[in-house]
Amino acid sequence: MKSFMKAIGIYFSSNWFNNLRFIFIAIILSNTITLFEGYWWEETFTIAYVTLFAAAAIDVLLPASVKYAKLLLQAAAAIIITTRLVKMDWLIARPESWQDWVWWLQAHAVQLNPFIWISAALLLLYVLFGIWTTTRFRMIGFVGTNILLLTIGDSFTPIWLWDEVGMVVFIGLLWLVASHMSKLEREHPASWKELAEYPLQLLLPIAIVLTVLMTVGLNMPSLSPLLQDPYTIWKEAKGEQVQVFLGDKGTESITPSKTGNASSGYSRNDDQLGGGFEFDYSPMMTVTTSHRSYWRGESKALYTGSGWKDVEAGETLTPITKGAAFAALDPAPVAGVTKIDQIVTMVRKDVYPVLFGAAPLTTLNWVDNDEATLPSGLRWEANSGELRLLNWSMKNRKYPQTYSVTSSVPVMDEELLRKAEAGWANEADASRNAYYLQLPDTLPDRVKQLAKDITAEAANDYDRAKLLESYLRLNYNYNNLPDQSKLTGASLDFVDQFLFELKEGYCDYFSTAMAVMARSLDLPTRWVKGFAPGVLPVSDYGPPGEFMGENVNPSGSGTYTVRNSDAHSWVEIYFEGFGWIPFEATSGFSFPYTMAAEEDAVLPDTDTEETDAAAVAESETSSSSKVWLWSAVSLIAIAAVAWLYVRRQKLVLAWRKLRHGSYTSNDRIVIETHRLLRICKKRGMERQEHETLREAVIRWSQSRKRLREDFKAVLDGFEQAKYSPAMASTEDADRFVIKVRSLIDQLK
Repeated sequence: MKSFMKAIGIYFSSNWFNNLRFIFIAIILSNTITLFEGYWWEETFTIAYVTLFAAAAIDVLLPASVKYAKLLLQAAAAIIITTRLVKMDWLIARPESWQDWVWWLQAHAVQLNPFIWISAALLLLYVLFGIWTTTRFRMIGFVGTNILLLTIGDSFTPIWLWDEVGMVVFIGLLWLVASHMSKLEREHPASWKELAEYPLQLLLPIAIVLTVLMTVGLNMPSLSPLLQDPYTIWKEAKGEQVQVFLGDKGTESITPSKTGNASSGYSRNDDQLGGGFEFDYSPMMTVTTSHRSYWRGESKALYTGSGWKDVEAGETLTPITKGAAFAALDPAPVAGVTKIDQIVTMVRKDVYPVLFGAAPLTTLNWVDNDEATLPSGLRWEANSGELRLLNWSMKNRKYPQTYSVTSSVPVMDEELLRKAEAGWANEADASRNAYYLQLPDTLPDRVKQLAKDITAEAANDYDRAKLLESYLRLNYNYNNLPDQSKLTGASLDFVDQFLFELKEGYCDYFSTAMAVMARSLDLPTRWVKGFAPGVLPVSDYGPPGEFMGENVNPSGSGTYTVRNSDAHSWVEIYFEGFGWIPFEATSGFSFPYTMAAEEDAVLPDTDTEETDAAAVAESETSSSSKVWLWSAVSLIAIAAVAWLYVRRQKLVLAWRKLRHGSYTSNDRIVIETHRLLRICKKRGMERQEHETLREAVIRWSQSRKRLREDFKAVLDGFEQAKYSPAMASTEDADRFVIKVRSLIDQLK
């Protein structure tokens, strides 16, 4: 036993530096992967940490002479750790044949994705750095690279990484000390033996110095840096701030005001709209949903000329029963509804006045967990469609950390909507909701006149709303920091300033402008705020570089990360027989409607047998002529032509994708139309600011009558692509491009 313990002591004493090196690599990598906070699940981090330190333990415990055995053990450990820590659904049935065994293994292996790949990647990095960091220069490079990654992440993401930076620096200093001691042991063994006789006196001063340095560094109050990087110096010399690309580390949301900029987020006060904001990308909540949607919060009804206020009278707050449908003031939509189940998990610790979800909410299934009773501070407000938190709950910060709701979203049937009237047929209901048509007496007349001009050609209320929506989206620019110097002071009305002076802004500008103009046309409208859908994990989009569109996930189901930068506002207009229908006027945003079912177009089958047979025959014929140089060149040329011919469809698609990116056929039509407008402007055919595209085309056609039919065809194609939910085919887009180019040639 003594000899065994002595052998172990000799082993560890002779390999102490290498053992420390492996431990240091594992610690540094485990700190660096904190960069993925918010993108990895908790079990992913657990698997990563256990895999790294298991690999380090194997390296420490086994001698270097069995390096291949260590690699095998580390790989096996990674697989076992991943299998044990992943929440797998084990199949109890025992396979009876080898085919069953293959199926059984596949059924379990698929559940390891993506954990096993992350574990394998980390193990590979650990092994490679273990092989590479054998010199002091490489060690410094490894430590420096990790410090650089963490400092960049700390500066440009919402994650606090200074603790991790401090830990890597601390480990790097220890590594340097250990490296110096190892060199002393190799080159001056006598001196090393003398120092080794007094280990406490040797190690204690080192430990004290490093501990004091790290304690002071981690707890030092924030001060402006005396030295700055060149990029920061350059930006500040221009009077600009360094953009935090991925968040402001949870900055509290403040309502933007005209006196300064705030951070994006769900505001508490909408009395005074305006100003600008800086994007805050810190996570606010996650929503696991069966359908992609906007996550609605509050609605406001009274426009003051500078902002929005709540309606004080007519509230119908009712208690909530777990799993029971909320009271409804309107009948079910005539086109039907789509049920959307959601589980909302709050990331921030803020308290909001409402619970968020797709609109309209119909059921609160549970709060905190399936078995818990519902909190007493929740009430349903049927008039505004809000699931409210009572004031005392907000004061005591009793906001649910996770909850499940169900929504019944109206199906959008545009044909039926065009036949429906905006408003309530019942006089009592119309009187009860009269405030949804309220406008201040101070509203300038030119706002109302612009609304009339925009919708002059509409034959129904739905088209009026869509024309207002389209006009704002096409004629005004999105800008989170609108140029306030454009304001002349001639008008004090928020909407008037946006429409005629600023002509740029963010969602509050667009949505308020549409709400006010819609009300001026007797369309009952309310202003709504909440959050845009957020983003799905990268894995839900498919392999890197490949966009997995609606064909893969048509409903948009999944778990969305919603950030403060997703805070948004839009409008809802009431249509008899449908209820409140959302409209998205903000440029660059698109509401994820649930549309009425449409029959898919039947695509003709493509017979490729003749093509394949021709390619094979051509290849066989040419394969016999490989004697002379020219024969070989001819064979290569023929094979290349045959390959191009066989793959011509894929090559055409690749060229279109390279040329147009991820644009759809509808996007191509819109892009070509804007290109035509630019050419028209150069030819003296300029569209006036107050004109719609249709009005401009009609005016141009009067002076160029021979082009009237061509202009009409382009206009019809553009409006179909821009405003219709139907998707144009590739052939339609190609014909449209040819038509536009022909028209451009005739304008020369």
